[in-house]
Amino acid sequence: MKQLIISTSIAVFLSAGAAFAEMQVTLGGGWDGSRVPTGQQCTLFGGNGSTPPMRITGLPAGTVMIIAEYNDRSYQPLSRNGGHGTIGYQVSGGSADLPAVPGLTARNLPRGVQVVKKARGTGRYASDGYLPPCSGGRGNRYSVDLKAVDAGGDVIEQLRRVAIGRY
Repeated sequence: MKQLIISTSIAVFLSAGAAFAEMQVTLGGGWDGSRVPTGQQCTLFGGNGSTPPMRITGLPAGTVMIIAEYNDRSYQPLSRNGGHGTIGYQVSGGSADLPAVPGLTARNLPRGVQVVKKARGTGRYASDGYLPPCSGGRGNRYSVDLKAVDAGGDVIEQLRRVAIGRY
């Protein structure tokens, strides 16, 4: 009887831990969180940048979309709330692979991807969608805030200030 109680307690503990798994993200496509890969900067500085592809695990139950707000933490006007654009990715299940999304456009995006808000850059830095890193190589710090959203539009969980690289 004692052994059964211990086994049941362990099973309940493990089940509870699985239910409360935290979101984690892994960058892909040459993005390492330290530096922006060559060619992933904006066209003004010779690049043709896209968002980093990402794998997100530990999605909370009920997540139907990941909202990604891209920011330049070193440049105050574009440092928060998706200054470099906000992209929505439809997802299902406990993990998701977010594809690279081309910069400067809201057209011909991967299936299940949409521009939620275009970048706030103006003039030469204007973009209809995501604005790739565009500091001219001054070492600015680029990041993404990731929000797991349910069918009602509520944020269930989020990861803030995920470093995507310096440029």
